[in-house]
Amino acid sequence: MSNTNLSPPQPPEEDAWIHTYHKLLPPWQSQSQSLSQSYQSTIPISISRVNQVDAARLDVEMSAMLKEQLVKVFSLMKPGMLFQYEAELDAFLEFLIWRFSIWVDKPTPGIALMNLRYRDERAVEPRGKVRTGLEGPGLTVAQKIWYCIATVGGQYMWARLQSFSAFRRWGDSEQRPLARRAWMLIQRIEGLYKAASFGNLLIFLYTGRFRNLIERALKARLVYGSPNMNRAVSFEYMNRQLVWNEFSEMLLLLLPLLNSSSIRNLLSPFSKDKASSSAEDDTACPICLASPTIPFLALPCQHRYCYYCLRTRCAATPSFRCSRCSEPVTAMQRHSGFHFEYSSSSSASVVMFKQGHSHMKCCLTREMLTIKV
Repeated sequence: MSNTNLSPPQPPEEDAWIHTYHKLLPPWQSQSQSLSQSYQSTIPISISRVNQVDAARLDVEMSAMLKEQLVKVFSLMKPGMLFQYEAELDAFLEFLIWRFSIWVDKPTPGIALMNLRYRDERAVEPRGKVRTGLEGPGLTVAQKIWYCIATVGGQYMWARLQSFSAFRRWGDSEQRPLARRAWMLIQRIEGLYKAASFGNLLIFLYTGRFRNLIERALKARLVYGSPNMNRAVSFEYMNRQLVWNEFSEMLLLLLPLLNSSSIRNLLSPFSKDKASSSAEDDTACPICLASPTIPFLALPCQHRYCYYCLRTRCAATPSFRCSRCSEPVTAMQRHSGFHFEYSSSSSASVVMFKQGHSHMKCCLTREMLTIKV
């Protein structure tokens, strides 16, 4: 009777023999095997560095877009009112992004577009089977708070400290020794931070972990949110955009260095309509391309210009050449079709330009000139 009331023995667990085996081994050997197994169970993963950098850039652009929309709200108010509160405005926008993304266990807009999320590297432990290596919990509450303090509060306090020290002119040698030392301390801290950021960048490019010092200090690593989602960006479009951006920057660099008059003179022999160009030479100023209101002649080529156009070019360039014939302009004379009256007996009508000096010497009439058309 007593044998019939006893329950049948329960089968052992599947991993029971592993625990029993580790108990029978010597302590040093069991520890070494457990370390080797934990190392082998962790799958090494590689997160695209381009995706992580692009995520940071997208977050910056998102914050700039929000700031632009917020500034438009105060467009009808007193100009410059928001300038003195720019640091508070930036901190407020950064706090909003943190509050509705990281605090509620969601990625920021840039991180979400790059299919990334934050993972707590301190809590990554092999528990059971590891399928992709992307498993792991998100950030803890303490990590989220410290992230907000570092990114929002830290940047705000540093911006305010720099603006206050610059406004108070702590860096001047005439200031008190205490203010001077504070300024040197600020500069030294900034230099150390930049050096540490540069070192972290080199480590990030080598290992692909932790874009900045804040993520490295908090052990908050970016991993893929979904292992099967690819980067939905056309690289062909990106390459075309990069080429056009570089080409436009090259044009913006070279165009101010080119002389438009020399290029026009170089291409003038290939012009088909020479009759219209000759007629245009007689009626329009070659600089402003308008009819001269106060016509003057450039000597010795006798081409007609506006007085202010020719005077400005000769003052800016001592070795100015005629825009039509590329001949050096040595003097300028009034046009004979206009009548001039002088307030005295002086009859100086030719303005001479002396070359070879840093400034231009002119021989002008000392009396004021009254022009009657």
